Amino acid sequence: MYHRLIRTFIAIPVPESVFKLQSNLKNTISEKTGKVRWVKRDQLHITLKFVGDTPEESIDDVRSAIKIIADNTKPFEIFIQGTGCFPKIERPRVMWIGLNGALGQLNQLVKNIHNSLDPIGFPKDEKEFNPHITMARARYPQKKTPDISSFLNANFDPIPFRIEKFQFISSELFPNGPVYTILSTHFFGNNSV
Repeated sequence: MYHRLIRTFIAIPVPESVFKLQSNLKNTISEKTGKVRWVKRDQLHITLKFVGDTPEESIDDVRSAIKIIADNTKPFEIFIQGTGCFPKIERPRVMWIGLNGALGQLNQLVKNIHNSLDPIGFPKDEKEFNPHITMARARYPQKKTPDISSFLNANFDPIPFRIEKFQFISSELFPNGPVYTILSTHFFGNNSV
């Protein structure tokens, strides 16, 4: 029997102000120093858990598990602040903006998601959660390594961000980038849609 697998993840959508910030940050990396691909605005988010290949028949189980978490979570405030990259400035692959503020609550939310999905067949991540919003990516090999020093030195006022929901999203990979579909939105405190 054929089981269709759907690539899924759980994420927090970002506020409008992040789109404006991204367009300002685009001026900090010159194409002359190496190529980066900026994340499309409808794909900017804070990943809480990459679920991965999810059998179609497990979608409702995941949805039910994370709905319980959302129902028992209160909204909280964080700040979008600072820039960085993974893995290192000499050969950056991911350029990101950072998060600050109620990170304890954000980490607890991630832990709750991992703990509730683990028993239904989606193991906890081995890597520690590193809260960020991916702005751009660099692929290798390319002739030059992008110079991201201006991006890393960019200054902007902290952006307040009230987190009130998360989304369960599917991701289909295509040659020109992924296409996301929202499978469900879960508002905190028993207001799911």
